[in-house]
Amino acid sequence: QVQLVESGGGLVQAGDSLTLSCTVSDRPGRVYDLGWYRRAPGKEREAVAIISPTSDRIIYADSVKGRFTISRDNNKKTVTLQMNRLKAEDTAIYYCYADTRPGAWGPGIQVTVST
Repeated sequence: QVQLVESGGGLVQAGDSLTLSCTVSDRPGRVYDLGWYRRAPGKEREAVAIISPTSDRIIYADSVKGRFTISRDNNKKTVTLQMNRLKAEDTAIYYCYADTRPGAWGPGIQVTVST
């Protein structure tokens, strides 16, 4: 069973940068997309960024294009979300996701951007 644990959240000011990391625990040999989702207060959970197993296919939400970068290290079994030029509307709980079908979710981590 896949287990995901996020780290790196916190409180920052608008314009700052923050890096989220997710460690993936799973049996060897499985490959799948990894991604980051978020749920802002009063809103539905939405996809932020998704990356394929070999990193050749990456998808970003329009709202984060040019500001956020997703990457993965298959040897270390991690997926990272580098967030730059943060805005107040980026405030949300961020979730790491593994497309294991059925999917697996991390517990979530809070990111708060103050103005």
